[in-house]
Amino acid sequence: MANCSEIGPNAAPTPTFVRRARLQRLGSSGPQNETVPPDVPLMSESIPFNKSVHSPPDPNYGTLPRSLFHRRSLYLSRQHTPPRLSNVPEPPRSAAASGPSSPISMFSPSLRNISNLSFSRIVSQRPISAYDATFNSDSKDDGGLGMSMDAKKNGVRVWYSSYSSIDWMHDAIKESLRFSRLRRKKNFRARIRLAIDRLLGWIIVTIVGCLTAVFAFLVVTSERWLFSLKDGYCTEGWTKARALCCPQTELSMLFPTSTTETECQAWRPWSDLFAWDGGSGSIQFVAYTFIAILLAVSSCWLTLLLTKSTSFVTRKESGVLGPDFHDGSETTAAPRKIFYYASGSGIPELKAILSGFVIHGYLGGRVLIAKSAGLALSVASGLQLGKEGPFVHIACCIGNIVSRLASKYENNEAKRREILSAACAAGVAVAFGAPIGGTLFSLEEVSYFFPAKVMWRSFFCAMIAAITLKLLNPFGTGKLVLFQVTYDKDWHAFELFPFVILGVFGGVYGAYFSKLNFRWSRDVRNATWLKNHPVIEVLLVTLATSAFCFLNPYTRMGGTELVSALFSECHKGVEDEWGLCLSDPGSWSQVTPVVGALLLALVVRGTLTLVTFGIRLPAGIFIPSLAAGALVGRMIGILLQFLRYQHPDMRFFSACSGDNCIIPGLYAMVGAAASLAGVTRTTVSLAVIMFELTDTLSYTIPIMIAVLCAKTTADALEEKGIYELVIDVARLPYLDCKKTFLWGDRQIADVIIRDVDVIRLDQDNTVKILRDKLQVSLQHDGNQDAVFPILRTDDHDEDSTRLVGVIGARELEHALCIVADHPDEIITFQITYSHHPLASSSFSSLLDDTNRSSFDIFDFSIYMDQAPLTITLNSPLELVQQFFVKLGARYVIVTDMDGYYEGIIDKKTWLAFLNEAGDH
Repeated sequence: MANCSEIGPNAAPTPTFVRRARLQRLGSSGPQNETVPPDVPLMSESIPFNKSVHSPPDPNYGTLPRSLFHRRSLYLSRQHTPPRLSNVPEPPRSAAASGPSSPISMFSPSLRNISNLSFSRIVSQRPISAYDATFNSDSKDDGGLGMSMDAKKNGVRVWYSSYSSIDWMHDAIKESLRFSRLRRKKNFRARIRLAIDRLLGWIIVTIVGCLTAVFAFLVVTSERWLFSLKDGYCTEGWTKARALCCPQTELSMLFPTSTTETECQAWRPWSDLFAWDGGSGSIQFVAYTFIAILLAVSSCWLTLLLTKSTSFVTRKESGVLGPDFHDGSETTAAPRKIFYYASGSGIPELKAILSGFVIHGYLGGRVLIAKSAGLALSVASGLQLGKEGPFVHIACCIGNIVSRLASKYENNEAKRREILSAACAAGVAVAFGAPIGGTLFSLEEVSYFFPAKVMWRSFFCAMIAAITLKLLNPFGTGKLVLFQVTYDKDWHAFELFPFVILGVFGGVYGAYFSKLNFRWSRDVRNATWLKNHPVIEVLLVTLATSAFCFLNPYTRMGGTELVSALFSECHKGVEDEWGLCLSDPGSWSQVTPVVGALLLALVVRGTLTLVTFGIRLPAGIFIPSLAAGALVGRMIGILLQFLRYQHPDMRFFSACSGDNCIIPGLYAMVGAAASLAGVTRTTVSLAVIMFELTDTLSYTIPIMIAVLCAKTTADALEEKGIYELVIDVARLPYLDCKKTFLWGDRQIADVIIRDVDVIRLDQDNTVKILRDKLQVSLQHDGNQDAVFPILRTDDHDEDSTRLVGVIGARELEHALCIVADHPDEIITFQITYSHHPLASSSFSSLLDDTNRSSFDIFDFSIYMDQAPLTITLNSPLELVQQFFVKLGARYVIVTDMDGYYEGIIDKKTWLAFLNEAGDH
């Protein structure tokens, strides 16, 4: 057990229940060092303020409430009556910290008892350092007072709790100060440290790239073995996948013919093991369905048990508004949605995280394991989903874990997002074998802040990931992906029209698929009994998938294998194991069965993908979208080839010469790019990915035409892509910097919050009063980004107030926990404070003997932002939008023309205003 005396200036944040207990006891009468009765459970982080310890937790998930904007009217002023806090019994006293040498005993005799309990509960957790390092302007290494003046004016920040937004400007100031300290020193040791600091980012992205490729290799190899396990096993080794057991007849083993039945004696289907006369087909279907359901349900259980959002409770959560908080009053915030971190593709949530949203645990080790194992199980089950999108989430988990080994990224959320952007590029690189396309995908689709150095590191990380995967050779062919193809023929001018048709189809398919999937998720999955029975939903979807996909070869094969087959080029005299290359392309009797099978596969796979995407297991949308477009493209290619053979002298085909004038695989590739562009709305990065897949630039124009037509058509039918619609369903606070808004006659007065809780310097601000303000504000809105403007009365007009600074809810809670034993003491906020060593952002460090005598613990000026972004009341709304988008502001203070305080606009209120405005 850790000893309290070991706490240093950069100690970890105190456990949530410790801060909660101190705030609850604030002002309570009676002895505070009583032990807990034997029948009362010890307090834990999951016990809320006023909820019984036996009560079940509330279903909470921190998202953007739709009614946030309407809940605070422009001219409404509310009277806050804080609910009475119930007393919480003290944990039993431990003798380890009861000695007089403990510095905590100088403040409160009861704090010794809580401290030992807190450290006994966190001893098994990874150590967390203070977010802001101690400002020590007196140190010679610091370079003097001027070095840290900007940081002091900006104020000390504590940790970010879940479902809050990061302060981009504060993190930029802190990084500038940190780097300035390194640059200021001129000795040899300092130069070495500076060189290591500059190389640290490159070292981390190298490790991230290698580990991403390793995880991709493990997922791909295990998924291929599990997928083939549904059909049988290899007698030469039960751990061998069908592709390794029968490399030449992998798909012919699914549907054997007279010429292929005896080609691979090593592979044994389940029907041979349990067969009876006339029942081999039934046994094969039962075995196939049973194993598919087993794999899918296992993936779902893994997701539900390991990655439930309410299970991720860290020491950084608010003691006033924890994940399970409920005070029993009628003014509590709306319940938050329970979320399973390993489900879905993860890209919509990554977009929100990279834009500055904090979700503790979403990129942690537990999610990494659940996502990787669950992805292999879900894809192997045969469900209509892909693994390429989740690879991005897996790569970001690796990037987050590796980057936190260095304090440079551990204690700076903005800097850590630079590593996450590079990890996104590595995820796409291993998914498609496209390092350049991965870098562009990170820039175009996922990242929010992407300076030049992040682009270089992303490119390097993607390159390392691609090289490592090439060396691992997961498919045994030397290719990075299974459907990597090479074409050696050029396209003709008359084919531009079919390419445009494919682009229009991709846009129509993408728009209506996104719409229907959004409505299915909103009106069926989240509004019916399926919401509370995710395992049953997975079971039903898997059962339907097995029933509808078993007989058709183009629905039964995996998505990656199908795309590979559709992309394949036909060669004269070479047997086609997929049945897509016709011996007589001009024979309608040969064309009809193939086109019919492809059309049926399109309808079945498209419908199943519609209801599959969004279920509670790891699932991507890339491969199903590529498959839909490739099916249509291959059908158009076969039909054009048939028309060419039937009418060779037709003027439309005048540029054709030879038998292989029309390449159906090329149309499949163009159609795949078009459908994926329609679903995800990516353009440049998708085109580059397709170029790298085909290993040629000969088809640059066809792919560009199809992608642009698809995006234009999809935007005309549905403004938002699939990722933006998923963000809407999950109510994630994501501010899209690419959208343009029409403000009309709206003004700042339509969005400003005037009745926000404020701290006035002309009034007595005791510890208890500020505690009540904090509790009421957080309970009313549930907004983790709440701030309290600090106002003073104007010297010339007593009815007007001017802004002194702003203090965040987390900083106020942290500071109040330190002085909670003195409820009647007056808290001060100095406009200009003395430049002494400031406190660190940890509770225990402020109780250390070395710092206690250096500053006044009742002076909260060190946590106050004295230079917040301000805007006048008559400013245009577009300027507010640029403050949030370009500067990454968490809040903006509004003043009138004379500089008097008017109100505040925080980021979540602004997002709610944009959603209500609705004019894009």
